[in-house]
Amino acid sequence: MILADKIITLRKKAGWSQEELAQKLDVSRQSVSKWEGAQSIPDISKILQMSRLFGVTTDFLLKDELEEAEYAPETAQPALRRVTMEQASRYLELRRQAAPRMALATFLSVLSPVPLLSFSEMSQSARFGITENAAAGLGLCAMLVLVAAAVALFLTCARTKEFDFLDKEPFETEYGVSGMVRERQSAYAPQCARRRLLATMLCILSVLPLFAALCIGSEPVVMAAVCALLMIAGAGAALFVCVGVYEGAMERLLEEGDFSREEKVHAPVQGAVSVCYWL
Repeated sequence: MILADKIITLRKKAGWSQEELAQKLDVSRQSVSKWEGAQSIPDISKILQMSRLFGVTTDFLLKDELEEAEYAPETAQPALRRVTMEQASRYLELRRQAAPRMALATFLSVLSPVPLLSFSEMSQSARFGITENAAAGLGLCAMLVLVAAAVALFLTCARTKEFDFLDKEPFETEYGVSGMVRERQSAYAPQCARRRLLATMLCILSVLPLFAALCIGSEPVVMAAVCALLMIAGAGAALFVCVGVYEGAMERLLEEGDFSREEKVHAPVQGAVSVCYWL
């Protein structure tokens, strides 16, 4: 049995498509197709990678006279958790539904100082009849309410335990899952680009009210401009989060970007940093 036939047999036994095997070997699908069609031969690094991936010896792959697979138990990798099409679809739907709520939570977090600033400015005017202590108390209460609402939204959007392994350990996907995710990724790409562009513009332009208020020089106007800055910047941050939540879910299933297998080695440290950051 020649190498081409062995690759086909081992790939089908593992339940992978040519595209999925290509992703695992970091080559193009056309390369795998040429290997299986005996039009080209993989280099030695890919032979070694396939040996580890399929759990067979390099002798079996390279020697045509060996018909029966020679497994290498000492180098065999433990079985990876398998993500089915149903699980992948459910996970993406959960993250799609969570994205707007997490965006709102982000907006509320950025907006939370606005009541405190507003009451503080109102206390400076006799027209409202609010003392500085009352303004501080009301402002802090309103700020804590907004923060509590944001935290509640973040907690309700937390992923269920069954999908925690996507961030922590390598996994394999059922046939067709990668293709489904990539189709959704392609369909979402134009909308993602538009939202990200709008979010960037909002964050950059958020300082315009403050610059305009500084030209006027009135303290109430400057305070109102600061509040407007927070609202516009909060809207931009919310858009970034809304895009990132769903996009990140697709990258997790594809094990790409910040969620590649190499990055998961640093997941515990990154998780601790993330918790400290949000606190």
